[in-house]
Amino acid sequence: MSSRLLFLLTALIVSWIFALNSGRPLAFNLAYLLSGILALSYIWSWNSTRAIHINRHTRARRSQVGQHFEESFEVRNQGRLPKLWLEVRDFSTVPFHGASRVVSHLQGRSRHRWQVRTYCQQRGFYRLGPMRLLSGDPLGLFSIDQNLSQTSDLIVYPATVSLAAFQPPAADLAGGEALNRRAQYLTTNVSGIREYAPGDSFNRIHWLSTARTGRLMTREFELDPSADIWLFLDLHRGAAHSLPWKLSPPAAGVFGLSGHKRGDALELAPSTLEYAVTAAASIARYFLLRNRAVGLVWQGSQRYLLQIDRGERQMRKMLEALAIVSAEGRMSFDQLLVTEGVRLNRNDMILAITADPDPAWVRALREIRRRGVHSVAVVIDGSTFGGQEPYQELTHELALSNIPTYHVRRGDDIGAVLGRPGNGEPWPTFTAQ
Repeated sequence: MSSRLLFLLTALIVSWIFALNSGRPLAFNLAYLLSGILALSYIWSWNSTRAIHINRHTRARRSQVGQHFEESFEVRNQGRLPKLWLEVRDFSTVPFHGASRVVSHLQGRSRHRWQVRTYCQQRGFYRLGPMRLLSGDPLGLFSIDQNLSQTSDLIVYPATVSLAAFQPPAADLAGGEALNRRAQYLTTNVSGIREYAPGDSFNRIHWLSTARTGRLMTREFELDPSADIWLFLDLHRGAAHSLPWKLSPPAAGVFGLSGHKRGDALELAPSTLEYAVTAAASIARYFLLRNRAVGLVWQGSQRYLLQIDRGERQMRKMLEALAIVSAEGRMSFDQLLVTEGVRLNRNDMILAITADPDPAWVRALREIRRRGVHSVAVVIDGSTFGGQEPYQELTHELALSNIPTYHVRRGDDIGAVLGRPGNGEPWPTFTAQ
């Protein structure tokens, strides 16, 4: 109960006691006036949220770090009476999503619209809603609220940066001879011709054979042996480092069309995990845009393996998976490589992304290479993120193993670093077996 309402109720009780005891007309008039004010204020407040409808429209429930997320809102008064003021409070978990509004003087049979555009700074799953509608009487004696419990989800993908190049070039990867595995899509390798079966695509029909045999005949295809790219992401809690960081509201007008600050690289949280996730997403995007098959492996709170595939749908699966990862793993990176690397073959390549300074994982890659599985290392330098362990031994081990390596430090432009050839010996040319 507000202090204003408490004061008025006290005055009303006193005025009625005085009027009944004194019998004076002025005292009764004052009591009637205060009673009328309270009754009208209560009725006004009760009616203020009636016949109000709120619509919330989200263009897309997917966004990405460095981009904007947009929502539009509409408050519609379907009654005949005007609404003096309406407050819409939004309880979404998206950082700095300023969707709450105060709508004043909403006439009967009218509507009010507004749009919210929020810059996404942090990956993850977020909740949109619920909302609460509040209103009251002009004197502020009574307030009424209505809860709108409907919610939806928003996923913010990790940032990706454009890579002008990445070693090894796509032309250096395995390819050129057909594998004896059937493909469900068209490739350049035709393995044979068979009779048409219901469900076969018409663009697979071999018309010359159809004309010769008098029956519909379709072509079968084999996979091109392009090297499969396996991204191994280290989520071991002992290898993760970060510096204190707090989200701050972005300044208006400082972001370009891409969402990046004009003249600057995308600013990431000072965490080895965020740099590793951005590197993994960017490398995956680079190879998938070149029609290479990419898979993803990590061991966090549980094992995760995204099977090899290519195309836009695979990119979306990877971004959705990377949006929620956290450094909660208990398995060291060398154990992950040994455990998951046993099933790779000569047409596979490992991209190891880690901040672990222990050279044991380099020795694991060296053992896997004995089976013809080549590897690339992306090392996030944890010493620039508050870590105390040195990386000299790891760098020396990588150089002795001739494993091409990219060193990423805090504040580096990831696109520029990964776009340069990795440290180490020249790349070997992979050949299909």
